[in-house]
Amino acid sequence: MTEKVQKQTEQLIHRLVEAINEAPDKFNNYYDLGSLLTRLQDYEQAEELFMKALGIFEPKGDQKAVNLLKYGLGNLYYSVGHVDRAISYYNQIEDAKLKGDAYLMLAQSYMKKQAYKQAVAYGLTALDLRPTDPEIAQVLGDSCLALGEFKPAKDYYDRILKRHPGRADTQFNRGLVAMALGEPYESFLTQAKQLDPDYYAKSEQKIAEIEHTLQALGDHDEK
Repeated sequence: MTEKVQKQTEQLIHRLVEAINEAPDKFNNYYDLGSLLTRLQDYEQAEELFMKALGIFEPKGDQKAVNLLKYGLGNLYYSVGHVDRAISYYNQIEDAKLKGDAYLMLAQSYMKKQAYKQAVAYGLTALDLRPTDPEIAQVLGDSCLALGEFKPAKDYYDRILKRHPGRADTQFNRGLVAMALGEPYESFLTQAKQLDPDYYAKSEQKIAEIEHTLQALGDHDEK
């Protein structure tokens, strides 16, 4: 973090703290500050703030506040790798406007647990609510890829690339799917490498894994 960005961040934290002190009944300020602290990896203070805020708004029966704060807590626990705890909070979200976000995060949480079938189930529910959301389609594509369901994965990735061709992760995984389906794949991998060389380098091992799997399947078919 540069000195300029650090100063701006400190000013934003200060403004949010002041806003909470001036209007302690406005739950959005608690959520915004807790989310900022989460992004800054100040997890202990973020958790303390969310819990304090829930202690204020739950006794009042303010469900809108409670839903948003629990969603913030879910994101905090997801960020630190406490996935089961995150899932428990996302499952408590009842606010209609937050449902799509909560289902997406549930899908991503189950992906982290490598429970891909559950990730697909929640992803499909999220997609019903937000059919054009690329993040939801990405989770569905990645889960199907992990399950070896290459044709559905292809469809989800193509859906994203029509509107968002600049996504390196989508281009890369679309290339893996094409490789698995015996289709031309080089252009997808080339675009992924051009868009994000670091991501490509980190993910390159997956190419060898797909090639090895396909080779093993080919050897099996020959026997």
